[in-house]
Amino acid sequence: MSFDRRAWIITLSAAAILMVTMGARQSLGLFISPLNTTTGLGIVTISFALAVGQFAWGAVQPVAGAIADRHGPAPVLIGGIVLLAIGMALTPFMASGLGLVLALGLVAAIGSGAGSFSVLIGAAAQRLPAEGRGTAAGVINAGGSFGQFVFAPVSQKLIQALGWMGAMWSLAAITLAALPLIGILTKGHKPHPKPAAGESGAWRAIRDSMNDRSYLLLHAGFFTCGFHIAFLVTHLPGEVDLCGLPATVASWSLAIIGLSNIAGSLLAGAAVSRFRSKHILALMYGSRAVLIALYLVAPKTPLTFYLFAAGLGLTWLSTVPPTAAIVGKLFGIRYLATLFGLTLFSHQIGGFLGAYLGGIAFTAFGDYQWMWYADMALAAGAALVNLPIKEADPRPRLAAA
Repeated sequence: MSFDRRAWIITLSAAAILMVTMGARQSLGLFISPLNTTTGLGIVTISFALAVGQFAWGAVQPVAGAIADRHGPAPVLIGGIVLLAIGMALTPFMASGLGLVLALGLVAAIGSGAGSFSVLIGAAAQRLPAEGRGTAAGVINAGGSFGQFVFAPVSQKLIQALGWMGAMWSLAAITLAALPLIGILTKGHKPHPKPAAGESGAWRAIRDSMNDRSYLLLHAGFFTCGFHIAFLVTHLPGEVDLCGLPATVASWSLAIIGLSNIAGSLLAGAAVSRFRSKHILALMYGSRAVLIALYLVAPKTPLTFYLFAAGLGLTWLSTVPPTAAIVGKLFGIRYLATLFGLTLFSHQIGGFLGAYLGGIAFTAFGDYQWMWYADMALAAGAALVNLPIKEADPRPRLAAA
């Protein structure tokens, strides 16, 4: 599809918002070590707070999606960005595990989730023709990856220059700069009318989706994706430190993941118009298992981490466009934000376990070896569970178009 000016404005505005909300969120792993040094809360306690954040980020997705489907995305996005900034601004004042859970695990995570994939992709899909939605999802997803590429090294520099507290306050201020983009994205958007008595609404759509085997299989694969990403974004800095390498290797590895995922997201967005999305997902998950196996046997040098990051980045969040495409094919776009939000919730249940179990494994064994094995096994399983999904071939539709 050739995008017109209006389509590009919608898509790039959504991508820029996601760049901010995801970039700030995906850089939090860099704060674990300095936060622990200052507060003495311990890696498990901090990991638990971030794990709660993974869960809360996912739990808010279907709720935010349902509100956006009914009342429009603008109030959801404004509230989300403000909450994200408040949560990060409060974090330096929290000296207890409970306080950290409240600030980072709930307030900031709920805000980031409200300004994330389900609402942004849903808002764009409602205003774009069917043949352009896959490409738009890829571009929006690439915005989140670009945010990680930008925010990871910037956050590390801010921590070095201002300390972790000053860096957290700086990120809170930067987050608020995304507010003007919401008006550009939602200009002219009209909320859907309330369903009349007897018509199918969001709850009916949810009940129908939960009885669909393909939708549940999609959830199972996306659960693994969340486990994988949360484990790495939370504990990769710790893995780098275990290998005796400087913290800059971790920040640049996270940045490389984000940069590489820009290419992966754009490729995934284009591929969903040509190939079955379930095959794309199976290939992505399978490649992760192979990459982890290669990493485990490789020498732990900066080059190894950078190559590992580049390989992971190709599939990091590139799973989002084909996953959203399958949801849209199964149930249409009327309640896409709600139903894709539920899929993201399953993603973040996996994210909670990836972040929290990583902290437990480190405390119990002194390293992350067993987590790598679990991650590799889950990735292989995710590749297999996507194959039975019932999905129409997109090529006949393209030929007709």
